[in-house]
Amino acid sequence: MSDPPRAGNGGRKADLAVLLALGGLAGWYLFDAWRASAQVYNLIFVAPVTVLLLLLCLIEFAGQWRGAAAPPEALQPAAAAAPVIALFAAYVLSLPWLGFDAGTWLFVSAFLRLHGERRTVWALGYGLAFSLPVALFFSAMLPYPMPMLLLASEY
Repeated sequence: MSDPPRAGNGGRKADLAVLLALGGLAGWYLFDAWRASAQVYNLIFVAPVTVLLLLLCLIEFAGQWRGAAAPPEALQPAAAAAPVIALFAAYVLSLPWLGFDAGTWLFVSAFLRLHGERRTVWALGYGLAFSLPVALFFSAMLPYPMPMLLLASEY
């Protein structure tokens, strides 16, 4: 069985370059957001997500550097991500009409169904259990009102 083209040294260098670029852009964005306004309300979402992204980049970079690449059977063609990208685009575009609460609930439920969950009640229940605290958290923490369909909102 021959190795895929990505498994070679050139593929590893490309993966490391992408990780460096992603980490550099994330760090630059955090620095720019901090420089614009170091207030908690401005950084409440940006800082934790950026730190998490940088940590994940560092972990993956260390794994790639040691040569622990993903096994060839784990690599899928880029077209396999198209349904998820389309679902996410529909989610983002529907937020003004569905609201953050209902949109997130339907997105998570549809995502679970797309990835093989066949128990509709379980997928809808998990989507609700995830979206309810997330919507309440963001509506309470963000300094601007969020559109909501099911939860009370000042939007």
